[in-house]
Amino acid sequence: MVYTTKRKEDVMKIAFFEIKEDEKDFFNVQLQGHELFFFEKTIQEVLSKSETYEIISVFVHSRISNEILDKLPQVKYLQTRSTGFDHLKCTQIYERGLKASNVTGYAGPTVAEFAFSLLLNATRKTHTALKRTKQGNYDYLDLKGIELFGKTIGIIGLGTIGLHMAKIAKGFGMQILGYSRTHKPIFRTLDIHFVSLEEILKDSNILMLAVPLSPSTQNLINLTNSKLIKTDCIIINIARNDVIKKSLYHTLPNTIACDIDNDISLSHKDNILHTPHMAYYTHEALDRIMQISLENLNTFIKEERPLNCLKIICEKEYT
Repeated sequence: MVYTTKRKEDVMKIAFFEIKEDEKDFFNVQLQGHELFFFEKTIQEVLSKSETYEIISVFVHSRISNEILDKLPQVKYLQTRSTGFDHLKCTQIYERGLKASNVTGYAGPTVAEFAFSLLLNATRKTHTALKRTKQGNYDYLDLKGIELFGKTIGIIGLGTIGLHMAKIAKGFGMQILGYSRTHKPIFRTLDIHFVSLEEILKDSNILMLAVPLSPSTQNLINLTNSKLIKTDCIIINIARNDVIKKSLYHTLPNTIACDIDNDISLSHKDNILHTPHMAYYTHEALDRIMQISLENLNTFIKEERPLNCLKIICEKEYT
């Protein structure tokens, strides 16, 4: 569906992909004076021929590649309405002189709270108990749990989400280990003890993964270092699937809870709690996504650098 307003010299042609109704309503109101194109499907499903869009806004399933860019000769700016940006081929984008941005800072409380909901299900087997009682079964002697109080939690990645994980963990009375390439003053108030990757894998009772997927974090947990992980350690992965080497999901004895797209095989394993990619999905977080995306758009339209402008992916090891 296309929303067209009165044409002006400075009107931008902006195309949104994987858009929902409430997002359509929001951007249609906030971007009056521009020519807006809304598509519910991904960009690769929609873009069959060359188009004259100047701005592209996508979500996580729309993959930007050279083939897609070849069909967008007039595009100047691409944004993803997500924090993760592994679906953007950033090197190709920047080689063409384009700007690109993501949405940062929106998901801290939302995703961290979801991670702990997975953890509490894993430690207290609440999901099994609820299912049983709906069936009239009140047996629970095989559902003995463990406490979080006093346990050591290792948080890999202490950005916005990892920081909120640490705040929640402190509230539970947990000992907090951290592994991050950045250190901030606030970390000291949370009593985070920074260690190496090997130490955090070896010493944690619970591991939470909160890093973006990049060349330096792909297979961060691999066949070699996974041998350091305690066999009773609970792993909560709300990062991208590929942060853990894929074969490990099927071979590790650990309880693993993950927020991962499109791998139905994981749901059949008894030691894995597998949800759709829904950790971000709250009213508050979705409102923040729209607002930050709008701010990025307006900043670019004013010929300024987008607030969350992405750099070319050319990272050193994640340390």
